[in-house]
Amino acid sequence: MTMFFSELISALIQVVLFLAIPFLFWLVTARQENFFKWLGFIKPVTGNSFLNSMLITVLIPLAYFVLTTLFTGYFSENITSAGSQFAGCGFQAVPAALIYSYIHNSLSEELLFRGFLLKSISSKFGFFAGNTVQAICFGALHGIPFGIASRSITVTVILTILTGAFALFEGWLNEKRFGGSIVFCWLLHGTVNFIITCLQL
Repeated sequence: MTMFFSELISALIQVVLFLAIPFLFWLVTARQENFFKWLGFIKPVTGNSFLNSMLITVLIPLAYFVLTTLFTGYFSENITSAGSQFAGCGFQAVPAALIYSYIHNSLSEELLFRGFLLKSISSKFGFFAGNTVQAICFGALHGIPFGIASRSITVTVILTILTGAFALFEGWLNEKRFGGSIVFCWLLHGTVNFIITCLQL
């Protein structure tokens, strides 16, 4: 239980920190609109492409999962994956792993990258620019720290590309398949992280 509450507190603090800059930006530029709606925290709308969206949603994350698992396995001595702090903790870590995967990690990242960055840049410069910038930032946030830890340019480049490509896909999925909602990709992102975490328990 201590692990669960510790992770919950840590997750809530991270979400608040990740929302600080978007909130200040919203106060100055878009206060007339509901803050969470402005970020894309709305009900997903799929239209007529639901089956295609579901097929894409399964295949792309599966490819990402396989590639990152193979890569991190190859560099196992240098790279820790999502949820590695729960490695070897067993079934008792599942509640804390759920909080980590869906709130600490995916919710805060989706709000900042696919919510704030993608939407604010897209509104000024178009979807392509917004999606590209958020994907580069997301990729760099994941690739650079691991590259520094492993002292490897290869690790930096490959992890930046893999996570950046996944971020591009999520941005496209949010805006072009789910009506601007970040909810579906929040759950997708959390599920990928939870599966990776559970494989280490």
